[in-house]
Amino acid sequence: MDDMDRTILGLLSADARMSVATLARRLKVARSTVQARLERLETTGIIAGYTLKLGEAAKAARIRATILLTIEPRAQAGILQRLKAVPEVEVAHSTSGRFDLLLQVAAPGTAALDEVLDRIGQMTGVKSSESLIHLSTRIDRAV
Repeated sequence: MDDMDRTILGLLSADARMSVATLARRLKVARSTVQARLERLETTGIIAGYTLKLGEAAKAARIRATILLTIEPRAQAGILQRLKAVPEVEVAHSTSGRFDLLLQVAAPGTAALDEVLDRIGQMTGVKSSESLIHLSTRIDRAV
């Protein structure tokens, strides 16, 4: 990956709907050059897909939280399988340190979030959980 590839990724991160023609104009290169680079970035797995990012208006209708889980040894595979069936779980990361899993969840309100927290906490193999309610987003550079 070179500087032009990184610039393409930066432009698409800001606006995934940007056309190849617009990318080419901004980079001052031929459209075919940008198209070839995009195909290579997709083929090599650097670009896995194109998506949208919800704005604050859509996010305001949901309450979000991070859940930190400590789990029993060798229980992670079973817990992850059960978490896949919980639609409110948006992301699950394995971690190092005090906690084994970090979950990002979203629910339509506090009652629904409370129910999700209870369901996750009662899963076989979960030793303990700690929940952090998201109040506001100060920086979001997610790509």
